[in-house]
Amino acid sequence: MNGFFRRHRLMLSPAISMILLLPALAAGGEKQSSTYRIPLPPKPDFSSIEWLIGDWKGQMDKHSPPGEVHLSVSYDLDKRVMVFRETLSLAETGQVPANNESSFGILSRAPSGDSFLYQVYSSTGFISRYRVNVAGPEIDFTPDGGPQPLPGWLSRRIIQRGDVNGFTETVQLAPPLKPFFDYYTAAFTRVTAAAEAKAGQHGDHPKP
Repeated sequence: MNGFFRRHRLMLSPAISMILLLPALAAGGEKQSSTYRIPLPPKPDFSSIEWLIGDWKGQMDKHSPPGEVHLSVSYDLDKRVMVFRETLSLAETGQVPANNESSFGILSRAPSGDSFLYQVYSSTGFISRYRVNVAGPEIDFTPDGGPQPLPGWLSRRIIQRGDVNGFTETVQLAPPLKPFFDYYTAAFTRVTAAAEAKAGQHGDHPKP
């Protein structure tokens, strides 16, 4: 008796499998392929600030705390963003503590299309956002909140282009409910391949 059920169970198994498979085949036969196209947003027009692409070294002016800053600007993501990498080193003064900070910023097209958005991540842990407007040789970074901005403080910066190989940058801070003051102003010069080679011979590292 047990042998009878074993034989018939083996014979029924293929039949059951075919019945379960037929609806799947029928559904597969009726399925039609579709092509979906997602329209891409327009690429940002970085032509007004494309001159920033490259490596830069900045020296503080006489009214700023002693120090220097290194900046590297490059395209990324098929030229849909500009990436800013910066290292800042400031000596301690009577009014300002020493500051050794590195940051990573991403500049992208604003939703309105008439300006840019800049979100910067700092080694201090702060994440701030700026709205960036270009007016001729001047680039203004206006505070616009962010996921983790300076608590109560505001920070803004102004870049003024001089010639193809230089610009000045002024960073301003505002304590809670206080007006802005100049934190530092640095004069930047472009780091060329020849300058890098010369610095390497002296053991310097101009890149951040």
